[in-house]
Amino acid sequence: MVKIGLETFLDDPPPSVVGKRIGYLSNQASTVRALVHGRVLLQKKFGRKLTCLFSPQHGFFSEKQDNMIESDHILDPVTGLPIFSLYGEHRRPTPEMFDRLDVLLIDLCDVGTRVYTFLYTMAYCLELAAELGKEVIVLDRPNPLGGERIEGNLLHPDCSSFVGLYPLPMRHGLTFGELAIFVNNEFELWAEVTVTKMQGWRRDMFFRDTGFPWIAPSPNMPTPETALVYPGQVIWEGTNVSEGRGTALPFEFVGAPFWRHEAIFEQLEKSELPGCFFRPIIFQPTSGKWAGESCHGFQIHVTDPLNYLPYRTSLALLQATMHLYPESFRYKEPPYEYEFERLPLDLILGDRTVREQLMQGQEILAMEADWQQELRAFDEARRNYFLY
Repeated sequence: MVKIGLETFLDDPPPSVVGKRIGYLSNQASTVRALVHGRVLLQKKFGRKLTCLFSPQHGFFSEKQDNMIESDHILDPVTGLPIFSLYGEHRRPTPEMFDRLDVLLIDLCDVGTRVYTFLYTMAYCLELAAELGKEVIVLDRPNPLGGERIEGNLLHPDCSSFVGLYPLPMRHGLTFGELAIFVNNEFELWAEVTVTKMQGWRRDMFFRDTGFPWIAPSPNMPTPETALVYPGQVIWEGTNVSEGRGTALPFEFVGAPFWRHEAIFEQLEKSELPGCFFRPIIFQPTSGKWAGESCHGFQIHVTDPLNYLPYRTSLALLQATMHLYPESFRYKEPPYEYEFERLPLDLILGDRTVREQLMQGQEILAMEADWQQELRAFDEARRNYFLY
């Protein structure tokens, strides 16, 4: 049975936190196995030494549906503590916020994908902690995609944004604790950071293998299966194709009114897309792109998580869309995650040449071959930070 970092920390707090003021960066998914929220248990254990809470994108209760929908600072109705939003007036914590704490606990459920912004909220906290001499403890949780496979191109500096600050591949294969140490050391943030490890987690585990209850870390991440497809399906956020927001299965559903099943199937037959099945569907989003309109598309069923390649799969679908529907397909225009000039799809892909190569009809397998040298270098570097 997997025991997460929060549970380990509560059972045996490190001596360094005794008598210290504690802040807690979390959201509604930050519970123990029994589904009790971490802030409740921390307040019970540490009393008034738990002084403040912090929340990432989507709000503390994961109530904000989309990008660039900000959250205000609020008082938590359960603990009475202030919750400082790190996705509102500020995306970086301020020194005044950190005046309330000596130790920051970070306990967020990541989804193993470069563009998920919780990583960059953590990085901003590490930067300020280093500047102010505050201790950071990351309470580790499973990577729902496992810790073995990596996939995709590394982010290039000209595509740096709040959906990608560091040269990581789209699927990075690290736990949140491992990411914290990796980022802290490789990019010289130099915060005093330690990780409270999980017990019983193995790198070959997908989330369903852990037996741990899934709670959506963001509104459109309702199941572990959503997380499996997300490293590829997130690219549709940079287009006029619906990524399934406004449906019961965001990111698993994808489509647009101008898509046609048979034509796309014919295009995809040329690609090697293991571990999944494209089931043709028609859906009507209730919000977001094409709200109230019938979208022809697919539900992506992951039949073999071990061999499924989410990034390759969605790139193949994107390339088919570009070539089949040039008059209807459009890139999303800025702004996107507070970037007002650069193309959102480039920021998501992390390298504008990926988009250009897809448009030119380059074989995706050839593109992947070009990424292998940098992927191998990343893989060698990340292994220095494995905790499991």
